[in-house]
Parts: sequence; C-alpha cells; structure tokens
Amino acid sequence: VTIEKARQLLQDSAYFGTMMIESGDADGMVSGACHTTANTIRPALQIIKTKPEVSTVSGAFLMLFSDHAHLYADCAVSIDPNADQLADIAASSANTASQFGIDPKVALISYSTGDSGSGQTVEKVLQATQIVKENHPELSVDGPLQFDAAIDKTVAAKKCPTSPVAGQANVFVFNHLDVGNCVYKAVQRTSGAVAVGPILQGLNKPVNDLSRGALIEDIVNTIIITAVQAQG
Repeated sequence: VTIEKARQLLQDSAYFGTMMIESGDADGMVSGACHTTANTIRPALQIIKTKPEVSTVSGAFLMLFSDHAHLYADCAVSIDPNADQLADIAASSANTASQFGIDPKVALISYSTGDSGSGQTVEKVLQATQIVKENHPELSVDGPLQFDAAIDKTVAAKKCPTSPVAGQANVFVFNHLDVGNCVYKAVQRTSGAVAVGPILQGLNKPVNDLSRGALIEDIVNTIIITAVQAQG
C-alpha cells in the first residue's frame, strides 16, 4: 500500500476506526449502520486480523429469552464452512458464550442425530465435532445433533442418552448460513426473544457489525457487547 493509497483509505471511517483500534486509541468498534457488512469486516481482516488459533471469522447472535440466554452461530458471515471452519466457529462460539456468562455446552446442528442419517453435511458436522474435541478437549461439545435432541431432555434421552450436551445445549452451531440465519430469525419472530448481534468472532480485537436498519436499541446493545469483549 502506498502512502497515497493509505491516506485515501483512511478517509473511510471504517478504516479510520480500525486503525484507531490497532494503534491503541480505541478498544473496539461498532459499524454497519451506514456501511455494508463487507465494508466493516474487510478493514478488520486486513489490519487487526484473526486470533492466532483462529482462521475463520464468524457471526453469532445472543438470543435473550425471559429467563435464559443462548448463542447461535454462524448466522451472518460464513456461507458454507468446511469441517475445519465449522470447528473454528464452534470453538469461537464457546469462547463468546463464556464472555457473557454462559457455561458453553456446544451442539453442532444437523438433520441427523448421531448416525441416524447420512449425507454430505452430516459427515461435515461429524468431522467438525471430532476436530473440536481433539483441539479443545476442555469443551463440552457434541454433534451431529438435531435441534430437538440438542435442546429437549426428553428427546435427548431417546436419541442420544450418553451425549454430554444433548438436552442441555446453550450454544448452537449451524452448518450453513442459510440454516443459521433462518433459525435465528424464526426464533426471534415467533418466541419474542431479543436477538443481539451479529457479534463478530475470531478477530484479535472486537469489531462488531450492525444492520443498516438498526434501531437505537440495537446500537446500544452492540456497544455494550463490544465493551464486554474489550475487557476480555
């Protein structure tokens, strides 16, 4: 990048804000009300980059119910992650959940529970689960799990009674953006849950995205999330 190009880029507030974080003049950034998601993420990937142990940036939503909270990912960034990327997303999601007081029990969601079904995405979820278990043995994680088996103890007792996660999952990792985005919006609109996010996961320092239709409440919630992330 030439000096002239750098000066030109810094006219963009997303680049300017990202450079403030990189230079230690700010602890985090909230962007997107006037920018696309790509315009928010691109400077972060170029300048802040991902954490050493992470290669995949993903987007999670905190789903706030009346008496509990769940985390859904990826609902915003990775369209069709492979097994390694899905494992990255699962580990990042567990870390995000911990930052917000959730003891993570991670379910990798599929249309199959265990070996009850077969197919390309089932195999991908199975491989991703094995990778997470190998790289992060401290995590409670299981998959493939159907959503009902992941969240309902009665169903879990029938389908996968030995699972450490089934029936009590609170972090849900979806194998395709189509699934994650549709599920979080369906739950948000039909259950009255408050969806806070997307929280960008995997970056060295916190940068979070807003919808261009964001309300003041959305912006305030995202600022609070960013402040919590900045505290580690």
